[in-house]
Amino acid sequence: MSTDSDTDIDPEAYAERVREDRRKKDEFFAEHPRSPVPQSERAGFSGLNYFDPDPAYRFEATLHEHDDPERITVETTQDGAREYDNVGEFRITVDGEDVTVQAYRSPGDEYRLWVPFRDETNGEWTYPAGRYLDLEDPDARTDDGDWVLDFNEAYNPYCAYSEAYECPLVPMGNWLDVEIPAGETLSDE
Repeated sequence: MSTDSDTDIDPEAYAERVREDRRKKDEFFAEHPRSPVPQSERAGFSGLNYFDPDPAYRFEATLHEHDDPERITVETTQDGAREYDNVGEFRITVDGEDVTVQAYRSPGDEYRLWVPFRDETNGEWTYPAGRYLDLEDPDARTDDGDWVLDFNEAYNPYCAYSEAYECPLVPMGNWLDVEIPAGETLSDE
C-alpha cells in the first residue's frame, strides 16, 4: 500500500492525460445543455482555470472502512441538507504532513465515494466553500484494490458557477490544514 503519491508514473504522459480530461470538461461547460455556466455567459466562456498537473498530488491509498458508518447530515449552500454515510478514511502524506480525509457515500450508493475537502488554498485561489473528488468503483481503483485520490481532478461544485445550484458543504472532518495546489481554481494563478 502506498500512502504517498505514486512515483512510478511518467510525468509527461500523466500531465497530457490530465490536460485532455480538462479540455473535454471545458467543452462540456461551454456547449452542453447541462453545463453549470449560465446560458447568457457561455459565449464568453473560455475555459476553467486549473493548477498545473502535478503527479505529487495523486495518491494510491487504502480506504480504512469504519466498522459502523455514521450517517451525517450535511448542510447545503441554500440552507438545505443532505444525508451521507461516512464510510471510511484515507490516510495520506501531503508535502510531508500526515493527512486524514473522510470518504462519504450517498445512502444506497455502493459504487461512488464522495470526498469533499477544504484546504489552505480556499478563498485565495480556490472556491471558498471547498472542492470535491468523486471516486467511482472500479474506475478509481488500482489492480491491488487501493483507491486513487487524484487531487488534480478536484473540482469546484456547480454552485461556484451559478446560484441556481444547491451544493453540499464540506464536513468539518475534511477541513485540511495543508495546501493542495491541484485541480480547479477560481481564476488564473
